[in-house]
Amino acid sequence: MTDVIEIPKGARSEVLIFALDMPPEQAKFLRDEEGALAQVLGIEQLDRDQVEIFPTADLEDLGLLGYLREGLGVSEKDLSEHGMALDGLSGWVLVLRARAFDGAETRLTPATPLRLIARLGEVKTDWTAPGVIPSAAAEPTLRTSPRAARNRARRIGATLFAVVMLLFALLIWALVT
Repeated sequence: MTDVIEIPKGARSEVLIFALDMPPEQAKFLRDEEGALAQVLGIEQLDRDQVEIFPTADLEDLGLLGYLREGLGVSEKDLSEHGMALDGLSGWVLVLRARAFDGAETRLTPATPLRLIARLGEVKTDWTAPGVIPSAAAEPTLRTSPRAARNRARRIGATLFAVVMLLFALLIWALVT
């Protein structure tokens, strides 16, 4: 009997890491064939943009832990908790983000060649802003009032108009005489 993996409704920051205990040809088939991975996971469909299947050897010096930390933003707490299991992985792996299920509650029943190694969480971004921005540059300053700026612009415009008209009149006078 296969284990059931519950993905709660609205889950978006979880990352599931599976070891693929299968020949490379089968792993490539899961990666490349539309619908094959969903079938092996026991579901109807998933967003393939949120799935990665690759051999750990492709990560070279970065390693799986480095990829999860730097590439996916997995929390240090989770990496330290599952580090030994993740660091010891070789062969092909499946990295599955909970975003692949578009926030829907999902029950995965992975086939035998897929072995869940770790269930990790991404670091959530703190979107709160400080109440007061401690910078003089952030303070609004007006050097002149809008009314004074409009009056100045009108005077400059009238002066330019007068100069252009005077030059035009001189040009016409020069041509006539």
